Amino acid sequence: MSIEINNESAIEVDEAAIQRLAVYALDAMHVHRDAELAIVLVDEGAMEQLHVQWMDEPGPTDVLSFPMDELRPGTEEAPTPPGLLGDIVLCPQVAESQARTAGHGLVDELLLLTTHGILHLLGFDHAEPDEEKEMFGLQRDILVGFAMQERRR
Repeated sequence: MSIEINNESAIEVDEAAIQRLAVYALDAMHVHRDAELAIVLVDEGAMEQLHVQWMDEPGPTDVLSFPMDELRPGTEEAPTPPGLLGDIVLCPQVAESQARTAGHGLVDELLLLTTHGILHLLGFDHAEPDEEKEMFGLQRDILVGFAMQERRR
């Protein structure tokens, strides 16, 4: 799996943990081993520009996802075809504020946001209550499974 992480923000983050989570999440969703994913971490100013440009909403946000080949989750017997999954943009400053509010660390918030972004790239959404239930259930399952795997490391 090709996962490129580029930290353009002023905040130091645990890129290795984000990488491990991304591999775990993509494996859990049966995404082909030759799929490509890019994760970029940017400061609030850059994130605000992207948020306005692509979502027409003011202010910075925590995560944006930009799907490329519109890959969808596969199955163990039939993984997704290889291709460009897309890009996830994270804003550590926004994530840091959210982490404080939630009572956990920055890395936990960035892992949650990365999982959220990957699910969006795979076509999941949370606009409707049933979609939200499915997406947030998958998000929780991936994060719990990843945490268990990390404890065994």
